Amino acid sequence: MELDPKVIGFILYCTRQEKQWPDLYDEMCRVAGQGLYQGLHYRDLRKMGLSFSLSGLGTTIQMIESVTESRIENGPFSRQTL
Repeated sequence: MELDPKVIGFILYCTRQEKQWPDLYDEMCRVAGQGLYQGLHYRDLRKMGLSFSLSGLGTTIQMIESVTESRIENGPFSRQTL
């Protein structure tokens, strides 16, 4: 999976403190909602392939795991439950 470098930066920015799901998802939404990483908002990230929709969470989790090289912990929205 080839990711836009800005998406990689966004994920790394969001995972600097939060590594557990769903707290990581909440942090990503907060950062995107306020444009805290390079002014990127939901729409910008969606155009680059990063979705925050419930139907796209499986792909979002795969992206996070690809960038961080770690598995998202089993939680209510982990890949196993999607």
